[in-house]
Amino acid sequence: MSNDTRSLSTPQHRLLEIFSSLELPILAAPMFLVSGPRLVAACCQAGVVGSFPAPNARSVTKLQEWLEQIVSDRDAAAGRGEQWAPWMLNMIVHSTYDRFDTELELVRRYKPPIVSTALGSPARILEAVHEYGGAVIADVVTPALARKAVAAGVDGLVLVCNGAGGHTGTSNPFAFVAEVREFWDGPLGLAGAVSNGRDIHAAQVLGCDFALVGTRLVATEESLVEQAYRDMLVDCSMDDIAATKAVSGVLANWMKPSLAKAGIDPNAESRAQIDFSGNIASANKAWKHVWSAGQGVGQVRRISTVAELVDELHQGYRQSVSRPV
Repeated sequence: MSNDTRSLSTPQHRLLEIFSSLELPILAAPMFLVSGPRLVAACCQAGVVGSFPAPNARSVTKLQEWLEQIVSDRDAAAGRGEQWAPWMLNMIVHSTYDRFDTELELVRRYKPPIVSTALGSPARILEAVHEYGGAVIADVVTPALARKAVAAGVDGLVLVCNGAGGHTGTSNPFAFVAEVREFWDGPLGLAGAVSNGRDIHAAQVLGCDFALVGTRLVATEESLVEQAYRDMLVDCSMDDIAATKAVSGVLANWMKPSLAKAGIDPNAESRAQIDFSGNIASANKAWKHVWSAGQGVGQVRRISTVAELVDELHQGYRQSVSRPV
């Protein structure tokens, strides 16, 4: 069990304070090729934690511009006395990712309140983020990886369960949360097909402090995706989702029509080689031409703004919380 996770002086407590202070305890999932500064700003203005993955900026120069924009938007909102929830940057910490050191320097400069890690150990960023008072969250897909992240000193965990869009897990959320709660009493988030207000409440009932919403945000007007991607989300249901390693080498959920259009067989025995070197957002990467979505895609019935979606989620959440048991 972690020691004194609720101490007021710890990054863990600051994370808990962030999510307990929100009317809707959600984190916008950092979605590859989907989340950018406009989506971050819309989420933060709507009162939920906005985020984006650093690799979505096609160059380090562009990443710096995005970070400048987010900080500027936040400061301008504060100057007008407007609500602005904290924001998060997601970093790839895999050994093949060759922008890591440069991105870490930008983290030190722009000080995102939360930094999350994917595809590797959070140990690589802990010291830098803790220096300025930030908190580190690790995405994990198994209890074993959760234990490793806790041993490394992470401040929060996100359990990526079966049905998550993009890189996904295979675990049932009931079993995953219960097992992790046996050794971790710190901040805990749940990812995987969280699509409505009832789902957010259910994550809390299971023992989580917050939930991640991803696929439904892809279909918002503020995301980076092209209109055809949004339209496909509206048209697809859970039956149209395939989990495969054929695209990136890592198990991920994709919409079958986009796989077919790209000529990728999700049932092929071969898998792509894991390689996050170079510009991973470039057009020559296989994942540039296919579109991810989680198993909750059937809940995407229309294209909306972030504000409209958050209002809908909040209404459903309040109804679920107030429903007699």
